[in-house]
Amino acid sequence: MGRRYGWFLAGVFLLLLLAGCAPRTATPQGTEHVVLALGYIPSVQFAPFYVAQDKGFFAEEGLDVEFRHGFETDFLKLVAAGDIPFVVASGEEVILGRSRGLPVTYVAQWYTRFPVALFALARSHITRPQDVEGRTVGIPGPFGATYVGWKALVYATGIDESRVKVESIGFTQAAAVKEGKVDAAMDYIVNGPVRLRLAGEEVVVFPVSDYIDLPSNGLVTSEAVIRTRPDLVTRMTRAMLRGIRYTLDHPDEAFATALRHVPEAGGEQERVSRAVFDASLPLWTPPPGRPLGHTDLTRWEQAEEFLRRMGLIERHVDVTNIATNDFVKRAGF
Repeated sequence: MGRRYGWFLAGVFLLLLLAGCAPRTATPQGTEHVVLALGYIPSVQFAPFYVAQDKGFFAEEGLDVEFRHGFETDFLKLVAAGDIPFVVASGEEVILGRSRGLPVTYVAQWYTRFPVALFALARSHITRPQDVEGRTVGIPGPFGATYVGWKALVYATGIDESRVKVESIGFTQAAAVKEGKVDAAMDYIVNGPVRLRLAGEEVVVFPVSDYIDLPSNGLVTSEAVIRTRPDLVTRMTRAMLRGIRYTLDHPDEAFATALRHVPEAGGEQERVSRAVFDASLPLWTPPPGRPLGHTDLTRWEQAEEFLRRMGLIERHVDVTNIATNDFVKRAGF
């Protein structure tokens, strides 16, 4: 997701997590209170979930959903421990979690493409990923999807990493590229490249998914919840997918819904927020012939091999049951 500065995020996350512990109003009669961890901070990029809530898709499944925001890796641990039932997490984080013994399973796809890219100004004369050899590439730090995306590009394109200066620049990718502090940077496709184009810059973008398409964000739960509450998993899956489908079919209404949930994204920020939202829609759209919510299980094998070969996981992870389309089918998609 799009990011700002690390210290700001840490403070916001702490406030949001504390708010999540505050007393809640009574759950509507006949509904079940369920926590859904979204990761990151409230953003228009979570529009499908806001739509599912406001259009009553959760309520129709008997769910009173509480959104929580914070760090994805922390939430995966809470799901594995049974403290919360659901988190929206990326595929590589699920594999990393499994490598550490976390009993978590990916049950429905949201992002249909890995959303991270290498980008640079067109005047840099970088015309392919390998052109960053002998130059400086900025990343927020050696963590998260942008770091995994960089390693994936190295793995898939044969970049000689020893000839690249990789610099940790925090969440300042767009500014660092524009100001020439780095020659290129890794960021979410909907963040740095979008902001630079809005600022009038010509940008070249190399999506990681063009070279290796890793499984990306989707709904994740624990093996225990799957075993004991398959009905709950099905209902949450159906409501989420209805929210995605409605967002894709009614983008203007969905964006307006998102602004009601994230008012700080409006006003002076609305132009940028709309550009980010519009750039997100293709990432949520399934390719022709593939049903909404279905994950390609071969992607998981490819991703596991990449993570292992690049030393991001220490041992082989059996991905046979790491993801399933069963609940998407049960939900009618």
